[in-house]
Amino acid sequence: MKSIQGYLGDGYEVLSSVGHIRDLADRRDIPAELKKTSVGKYSIDIENEFAPYYVESERGKKTVAELKRALRGADELLLATDEDREGEAIAWHLLEALKPKVPVKRMVFHEITKDAIQAAVGNTRELDLDLVDAQETRRILDRLYGWDVSPVLWMKVQQGTSAGRVQSAATRLVVDRERERMAFVSASYWDVEARAAKSGAAFGVKLARLAGAAIARGSDFDDLGVLKKAVVALDEAQATKLATQVATAGEASVSSVEAKPGTRRPYAPFTTSTMQQEAGRKLSMSAKHAMSVAQRLYEKGFITYMRTDSQSLSAQAISAARAQAVQLYGEKAVPLQPRVYTSKSKNAQEAHEAIRPSGEEFRTPSSVGSQLDRDELRLYDLIWKRTVASQMSDAKYETTTVTLAVTAGDRVAEFTASGTVYTFKGFLEAYEEGADEKRGDADKADDQSLPQLAVGDVLRIDEVEPKGHATNPKPRYTEASLVKALEEKGIGRPSTFASIIDTIIARTYVTKRGQALVPSWLAFSVVRLLEEHFPDLIDYDFTAAMEDDLDAIARGEQRRVEWLKEFYFGSEGRVGLRNVVENLGEIDARELNSRRITDTATLRIGRYGPYLEITDPAQPEAKARIVNIPEDLAPDELTPAKAQELVDAPIAGDRVLGTHPETGKLIVVKDGRYGPYVQELEPEEPAAVDESTGEVLETEPAPKKGAKKTAAKKDAAPKPRTASLFKSQSVDTVDLDTAVQLLSLPREVGADPESGEVITAQNGRYGPYLKKGTDSRTLDSEQLLLTIDLPAALEVYAQPKYGARRASSALAEFEADPVSGKPIRIRDGRFGAYVTDGETNVTIPRGQMPADITYEIAVQMLADKRAKGPAPKRATTRKTTTRKAPAKKSS
Repeated sequence: MKSIQGYLGDGYEVLSSVGHIRDLADRRDIPAELKKTSVGKYSIDIENEFAPYYVESERGKKTVAELKRALRGADELLLATDEDREGEAIAWHLLEALKPKVPVKRMVFHEITKDAIQAAVGNTRELDLDLVDAQETRRILDRLYGWDVSPVLWMKVQQGTSAGRVQSAATRLVVDRERERMAFVSASYWDVEARAAKSGAAFGVKLARLAGAAIARGSDFDDLGVLKKAVVALDEAQATKLATQVATAGEASVSSVEAKPGTRRPYAPFTTSTMQQEAGRKLSMSAKHAMSVAQRLYEKGFITYMRTDSQSLSAQAISAARAQAVQLYGEKAVPLQPRVYTSKSKNAQEAHEAIRPSGEEFRTPSSVGSQLDRDELRLYDLIWKRTVASQMSDAKYETTTVTLAVTAGDRVAEFTASGTVYTFKGFLEAYEEGADEKRGDADKADDQSLPQLAVGDVLRIDEVEPKGHATNPKPRYTEASLVKALEEKGIGRPSTFASIIDTIIARTYVTKRGQALVPSWLAFSVVRLLEEHFPDLIDYDFTAAMEDDLDAIARGEQRRVEWLKEFYFGSEGRVGLRNVVENLGEIDARELNSRRITDTATLRIGRYGPYLEITDPAQPEAKARIVNIPEDLAPDELTPAKAQELVDAPIAGDRVLGTHPETGKLIVVKDGRYGPYVQELEPEEPAAVDESTGEVLETEPAPKKGAKKTAAKKDAAPKPRTASLFKSQSVDTVDLDTAVQLLSLPREVGADPESGEVITAQNGRYGPYLKKGTDSRTLDSEQLLLTIDLPAALEVYAQPKYGARRASSALAEFEADPVSGKPIRIRDGRFGAYVTDGETNVTIPRGQMPADITYEIAVQMLADKRAKGPAPKRATTRKTTTRKAPAKKSS
């Protein structure tokens, strides 16, 4: 912003709008008269052309107030938000909120340089309402999708889950890949490798053909381990015998030498998608991190706008790239004619250039190193290299393949080797693109230097070895390859890929194992429900078609309202979201969250995670045994054999940590169904013994003869003290001192000097907290339970409990329930946290965090509880209200 101000001079005042100033309203911001309408549910007036109900955020109100003050002395308003549909929508919202009385112009630029900013001022345009329509349609579509489908997941899969137009399709991609890996059957195959030498120059060779028939490679097998074509599949014995025969022969003759020239063209400059992919491959940056770094580079004026689908460069950029290539690599480094890249996208939201270094002359990475942090410099270096290389000459090479023939017994074995020599490196002097892992990579021959060979040359063969191989399933997606897949399938837009991946990781649908994305069993349940009951919404082609429709709206080729009506209410060729949701029928939640692994082992996805339920065929009525699944076990690794291994594994016993220094009782650590914990064991009562005979005496006197037997009431055994381990602690490493500290909880911190009430630090079901009477406050970490002192605790209590709201005994408070009309609260009761509107109480399921309960979830929980209860004593009359449609922009 300071840079822009400097480029424009004193005649302008540059202020930031800080993103969106308003959005679809939360339920608490909906007027009471609209609460029982579709506006109350979605903040969208479905019956009135899907008019959105917007409210300004608290930050937005401050921004608007500041901008209005600045407008008082202005004679013109320039809206200079980003040049995409999101930026256009932000500009429109500003216009709606500010209602300026001075002329308004739209100013766009793709780089923050003096020339670009001054050129933008001289080439303003009108607001593009088609772009605004596209963004608004997307926002409404996502609200309808998420708020209609997510509650089904809450009820049938797990609280806190969610569905989204793009996130669900992305999750399905990762789950589908894991399903392929689970169904995959590995095949084994063998070949023979050796070293060939001529005049001291040695190189590796690999068996290619035997008696004229090709030797099987991994790519010759399908995913069920069956050969797809007629090739020779050697087993270990055959390969070993053949290796012995080749070694005995000791020499090979060159039967053919084939040289093929080749050309490699440079890669196009970066789009948002390809930048994210390369940042992941080369710099190990997540898509989100790469976009954050790129944003900083753009704001500092080092690169052009980083949200773009375009591969093209301006004439200015082409000239700068060619000049720099010549300066660094010589005249031959660039072709006679500039390279022109055409974007594959017809998307109206793209900027008009690819991502490149800004300015008329590119700054080299070495010249800007002092102005950038480490990640900024690494990403700038990548963008600079890619841009310069895109205008450089083709690389030229020659690949030579040599075939050697060896007489092995009564057959001829043919070995091959390849070597590539670059005769002109061209763009490779500047840049080489990274590659994702692919199946079959292991079968590729290593590129190597070959000596000069001619047909008929005789070479020595030694170091002959049989080599065993096994086919592998498709590799899991990485962030880079998932971005590539999303782009190829047309799911989402490059500017949203980072947030998509961030969302599915945050929802625990996907976890990262190194660079690989591994789906959770929860993701399997979510995807299964959507596939069975919302097949269109999770279909890849359908999702991509929606993106195309949004693009058509952005280009003015399709109308927003008509498209939303068809999506929501349906048409002759489309069922419509509302019809699907209203006609779901029964969904068996237990079946949905189960997967048969063996005849006796069934995977169940419960409130606390996945586990195996083991039944005994000999005792079908007996209670099933529960076996925990290790957290780090990926779904494709839970094979029938692994399941049996988990079932047969000895049950881990308790580990004795030592004796409590104060009570003298033994302390053990255990791994329970709901997590690891330490426990203080109560000593067993010693048996009474007759000292004269050594006989163990009855603890209860024998009843007299003829007396009526009565059940003896025993005193209840004292309950042993237990304490859960912190998340950062492990069963294997926890020691006695730590266990003693844990058992000391709840810990008395001190007394409030004003009220005299004692403050305690406690670890509850929902995490660490302080308690003073009925007033509790959450602590930031479990470690504070052991270390927080009274001054720090008083500081915590000095902070407002619910932002600007007054302190309350409720854990959370919401707006009024639409049925009872009374405020909804989450309270901590005797049997745990519960949702209440003062009339109906619903216990929050064990393991579900109160923080995860939104207003919508709370309303649904109360409605379900009422539906199960007795009929109301008196009928209520639903009032209808006459209302005006929420204000919306004209189309």
